[in-house]
Amino acid sequence: MKWTDSQALAEALAELYPQVDPATVRFTDLRAWVLALPGFDDAPERCGERILEALQQAWIAERD
Repeated sequence: MKWTDSQALAEALAELYPQVDPATVRFTDLRAWVLALPGFDDAPERCGERILEALQQAWIAERD
């Protein structure tokens, strides 16, 4: 998975952190959790605020 795979990343995060409300997650934590995901293979420096916002929105949609 890459940073641009927001739907796949959101699904993985929803599965690993079912008790977490994604709307309350800080971007620093979100970034760390994505970097630790099995199957994630992208450069940490390729991540920016826009990517994290898109990922957070995808995760919120995944929960609904």
